[in-house]
Amino acid sequence: MEPIASVIDNLKGLAKSTQDFATGIFPWRRDYRRRNPIEILKRLQREAFSDLMKLRDRQDKVERVLSFYKSSKGSPFQEASTHVRGEVDMLGALLMMDNADQQNCDTIRRAGIRTGVHSRLTFETTIREKDTLVTEFVSSVKSQDDVLGSPLSLAKVFYAANISDWFSVAAIPVGAHCRDVGIATNSHHQKRALTNYSSLGPPLLNQHNGSAIGLMVRKSNVVASLAQFVSGLGMHPGSVGFMRCFSTFGQVVFELSRSTKLSLLGIHQVPKISSQKVSLGALSMPIGIFKRHEIPETSSEASTPVIGTLTHENVSTGSIALTLESELDESTRIGGWLEMNSSNPKCLQWAVSMSDTPEDEFGWGLSLGGLIQGPTRWDNFQVETFLNFNFSKRFSLQPALVYVMDGSTQFPALMFRSSWSL
Repeated sequence: MEPIASVIDNLKGLAKSTQDFATGIFPWRRDYRRRNPIEILKRLQREAFSDLMKLRDRQDKVERVLSFYKSSKGSPFQEASTHVRGEVDMLGALLMMDNADQQNCDTIRRAGIRTGVHSRLTFETTIREKDTLVTEFVSSVKSQDDVLGSPLSLAKVFYAANISDWFSVAAIPVGAHCRDVGIATNSHHQKRALTNYSSLGPPLLNQHNGSAIGLMVRKSNVVASLAQFVSGLGMHPGSVGFMRCFSTFGQVVFELSRSTKLSLLGIHQVPKISSQKVSLGALSMPIGIFKRHEIPETSSEASTPVIGTLTHENVSTGSIALTLESELDESTRIGGWLEMNSSNPKCLQWAVSMSDTPEDEFGWGLSLGGLIQGPTRWDNFQVETFLNFNFSKRFSLQPALVYVMDGSTQFPALMFRSSWSL
């Protein structure tokens, strides 16, 4: 075996020496593989891939640093986008009445006829893609001679945080109304109707309640809203103190179908009077959790009324309302509402409305409403019909005819409204 192994080793050595000799004589064979185009492309591809991977690693590091900086030190307003909307409404009325006395003026006020020029400037800012900050400046008419309205003043600050698809929170430090924390079921008709009575729905939705914080929960076809209001109502008649009103608002909306919604809403108000005429500041509110109740020592002290105690004028009150609205098509809507006050359960306010107001075509609307004190007693009845002409998305004209019957006072009125939006 050893002679065979030695022979094989000699053959291998001879082959290697022959290859080395050939390589030394023909050096171009050694550089052929280096100069082969396919080998050059493969080598360049490997180098380019290596460089790309290095650049990708550097880009990932930069993105991680930037994301950490934005999340830890960045302001939520850095990427905010603000939309500005302007609205100007001019409303005039030709009242067909014999005497313009105080009784007729009260009837016009209860009918919701607001004449003059009303302006609104709204700034809406989107924060963190889901939250919304809204600031409104409003100019309104305060007297008969003030035709053009007052200068623009801050009327509302509204912040809504959409925490998830089914839960959201709203905070309104200035100018809170029940409508702001309520669930909008048909905002399209509210922009088309003429008077407050026909356009704003139940009166409790338009109550001004100072500041508020509320939350909204959505589950399947049910949406619920709950809010707490606090407002300073100023001086109480016949006392030296001041009164604050705490109100609790709730609303539940049932989506009976895709186009029909039934809403149950209510508000409970509890006024409280301070027995001292003091000022704690604009955003200060005392909460008496350490108050000790003392028993009067004499009967004379017990019989003496204490300033600031509750009277018949500041007992808790409330209202409850029911609304039903349906969309027949994209522009035709029909709806109605009922509202009852807890202080007078026999008093029932109601309204029924129907409208067909396409965006770029001729439209119309009809509204009936009133106040019922009993089965056969109609203290107030109101009919409103209007035509709507949209010349563009930013300008519209609305002539209307309104008939008001309030007790012994009855009169028709021709109204004309023009609206501009910016």
